[in-house]
Amino acid sequence: MRPEQWQQFKRAAKGEAVARVPLALIADSPWIPGHLGLGHLDYYFDPEVWFQANLRIMEAFPEVIFFPSWWAELGMAAEPSTLGTRIRFWPDQPPGEQSLPCALESIGQVPPVNPQTDGLMPLVLHRYERMKRRIFAAGYTIPAVAARGPLCTAAFFRGTTQLMMDLVRDPAGVHRLLDLTTRLAIDWLRAQADAIGESVEGILVLDDVVGLLGGAYYEEFAHPYLQRITGAFPPEWVKVYHNDANVDPFLERLTETGFDVLNWGKQLEAGEVQRRVAGRMRLMGNVNPLEIGVRATPEEVRQATLRVLERTGGQGLILSLGGGISPGMPGENIKAMAQAVEQFNRGLQR
Repeated sequence: MRPEQWQQFKRAAKGEAVARVPLALIADSPWIPGHLGLGHLDYYFDPEVWFQANLRIMEAFPEVIFFPSWWAELGMAAEPSTLGTRIRFWPDQPPGEQSLPCALESIGQVPPVNPQTDGLMPLVLHRYERMKRRIFAAGYTIPAVAARGPLCTAAFFRGTTQLMMDLVRDPAGVHRLLDLTTRLAIDWLRAQADAIGESVEGILVLDDVVGLLGGAYYEEFAHPYLQRITGAFPPEWVKVYHNDANVDPFLERLTETGFDVLNWGKQLEAGEVQRRVAGRMRLMGNVNPLEIGVRATPEEVRQATLRVLERTGGQGLILSLGGGISPGMPGENIKAMAQAVEQFNRGLQR
């Protein structure tokens, strides 16, 4: 994104009065390489391919705030790669993660992760350090850094089904694991911010596994760890939480985690979420990313976008998809979202 777009996003995220509803989309490797006809391995491991791909996206959709902006990621592989999870790469899709056998009681013996040396993290840090001046020179900024949340990384390490059983069978062991993955998330966010420099003043934490929990399990195994992450960064920073699984059982409690913005899924309608959070959190959503974003016509996308805007009145809203851009979403549908937002914003200014 451009610096002026960040200022627009930041004001909206912090609940300041804005004249226009921003349009911001989470764009990463599940969508970008396929959209541009690139191989995933080239996108991940050729810095020039990565730079030109992101530049092409931002130039093709100048009305869109791409968040977190120039995201140097390797699918979801960076965090689990530091804990011994097997990472598998393919030429035409993001990498996959395979958990390996490990006794949960041995977690206390695992040393803290060092992002400068461990797993795939040094590759990402090198990308930022090498490319940031070129990004800034092109007129863009990198205002936020991203990390998978504690439960998400724990699920990569244990396997999602095994982790859900662990919650019941060995809650103390899960807490030891979540302490490790929470420190990992904080240290990883800090390492990226240090590599990029003073332009960073925001974080994006992605943890869909939280959406598998009921209310009581959320209170014990998610809420305090999310609070630890937000509390580790300056209060003036913008803090965005992504969870496009089911947030219904604990939606109101998310407003007390310290995150400014919630990017949630298609399960809950935007007007209901707006009513329930009651201004205590800004919303980033909520056009259906698959059935509408990928599969609908541009006119259907435009109408769906207007419905989200009209049901919320645009209040406390950053218009987005209910999640990131899904693989296969046509560029025409992104433009249709932008046209709908522009139409709505013109009405606000009358």
